[in-house]
Amino acid sequence: MGWTFLLLLAGLVIAAIAGFFAYGEFTAPGPLAEDKVFMVAPGQSVTEIGEVLQQNGIVSNGRIFALMAQATGQRARLKAGEYAFPKGATMAEVMALLASGKAVTYKISIPEGFTSQMAVDRVNANEVLTGDPAAVPPEGSILPDTYVFRRGMTRQKLVADMQAAQAKLLAELWAARKPVPVIETPEQAVTLASIVEKETAEADERPVIASVFINRLEKGMRLQSDPTIIYGIVGGKGRLDRPLTRADIDTATPYNTYRIKGLPPGPIANPGRAALEAVLNPEDTDKLYFVADGTGGHAFAATLEEHNRNVKNWRQIAGNAAAAAAADEGEADASAAPTPDATPPAAATPVPAPPGGNAAEAPLADVAPAPDGPAAQPPAAETAAPEPPPAAAEPAPAPTVVAVVPKPQAKPPQPVAAKPAAVALKPGTVLTIDGQATVIPRLRP
Repeated sequence: MGWTFLLLLAGLVIAAIAGFFAYGEFTAPGPLAEDKVFMVAPGQSVTEIGEVLQQNGIVSNGRIFALMAQATGQRARLKAGEYAFPKGATMAEVMALLASGKAVTYKISIPEGFTSQMAVDRVNANEVLTGDPAAVPPEGSILPDTYVFRRGMTRQKLVADMQAAQAKLLAELWAARKPVPVIETPEQAVTLASIVEKETAEADERPVIASVFINRLEKGMRLQSDPTIIYGIVGGKGRLDRPLTRADIDTATPYNTYRIKGLPPGPIANPGRAALEAVLNPEDTDKLYFVADGTGGHAFAATLEEHNRNVKNWRQIAGNAAAAAAADEGEADASAAPTPDATPPAAATPVPAPPGGNAAEAPLADVAPAPDGPAAQPPAAETAAPEPPPAAAEPAPAPTVVAVVPKPQAKPPQPVAAKPAAVALKPGTVLTIDGQATVIPRLRP
């Protein structure tokens, strides 16, 4: 009896000492020399978790980790996931982090105006997501936003979450809408919102632009929106890498709102919340036209006369911009004029005209369409960033390079033309200056 008691007492003492040392190690700074992100796989037992944590230098003793998880009641609360363990984290801190489930999160942003193809391309390119590539959902069914996810989420699940977010928002906004006769269904609202989204990047303009399109629909006028032409050409797969041409406007597609009446058959992008709100609660205006104002925004008009004045102002702004660009290019060429022994410079790069056409052309937004006018009328609205300008951008002519012919011997070089205006000399021309014949050299291609 005495020996049994002594053995039991000795065992308790040893256990107490072991527990004391185990607790000391449990609360002591851990072996991590720097912060570390580590994935705790799902389906592991607490013993297996302790082992992998020790193997990866996160805890000093996996067995003590497992025993303390059992003793503190945390065993069933440990969660799988990717965690960021701080430098020198104690075993107790590691266990608390796993029990909290606060795993590392990642973000992916889908900008407003992205097409479904562009959104899915971004999702499929993300290396943190798992699973097969996601399929492209219907246009307009994704809500542009920033989405937070954890490692292990599948691409299909993330796209499904984006669609669910759009459906939820649309239902809320539709229930609180201002009734508009020409917008009869939520699908029509998304279609018009996608056009508004592509027409302007200015948030405060969206309700006004929405009112312009709604007013035109109510009057039986064609929408004549350039972004719809672009979507009909590229089909939502990327951007058009050139300006629109008159041939584009004249080419019939289901989305070309210069040729069709009413809305196109579906959205041309994924509109954001602001564009949806603008269409479902548009401003009450009498505006029917808008054109770029040269500041990144638009000038709106209710009459053709007022609109044409706005177009004239825009044409002047565009012309001044083109002239300034040409002048800057000319100064650059003059500063690089060849010396007698230098190789003539290559022809200058053409300077593209600003949006809306070059200085010699009117923007396409010249004439307001009659309700039943011809399909190929000029547009009523300028294309907003990030789409290309609506007019066919004819490049401004390259500045003429004037050759400088040197005089013989010690006289300094003199220009060929004594007048202030430059005189263009064709390559191969023979000039005789001070009795010396000189051939104008050809420029390198």
